[in-house]
Amino acid sequence: MVRLARKPRVWFPGAAFHITSRGNRRASIFYDQDDRLMYLSLLEETRLQYPFHLHAYCLMTNHIHLLLETIDTPTKDIIKKLHSLYAIYFNKRHRISGHLFQGRYHAELIDNDPYFLEVSKYIHLNPVEARMVARPGSYRWSSYSAYISPNSNPHVVTERILAYFPSPQKYHYQKYVEQK
Repeated sequence: MVRLARKPRVWFPGAAFHITSRGNRRASIFYDQDDRLMYLSLLEETRLQYPFHLHAYCLMTNHIHLLLETIDTPTKDIIKKLHSLYAIYFNKRHRISGHLFQGRYHAELIDNDPYFLEVSKYIHLNPVEARMVARPGSYRWSSYSAYISPNSNPHVVTERILAYFPSPQKYHYQKYVEQK
């Protein structure tokens, strides 16, 4: 059997990616609120070592979405650190062993502004598309509320996305995301 080498990931400083990763065999990677809070905490721990900008996120039951812009560190280092720490935590807490995530994470390079906005919309609508909530603002485990309410979210920077919209920016972003 001949194994082909993996295609190297494209990366350069300042590159933005839509990152997704799901549970092994589509199993849950978050059982409860504590797991999601720990993932976000470990995300911040990882950001201290490997700075990056997070523009949007959504933590679903069996997968994650991140709209991540690198600074000086490739995504492979960021996600390896974050997901290694989280898998160790998860397996220890739930007394299980083995792989938590299914294979390599997926990273789609975002190469233009319209696509950047579309990815943010897609991420924020994910819980609606999965029929977990009727409106994206009802889902607690995404960055959407930071974009439509006065509430801030320490995990995301909203300025780049909101800069595409006229004043009042949050209102126009909400219309963009929630329009049929």
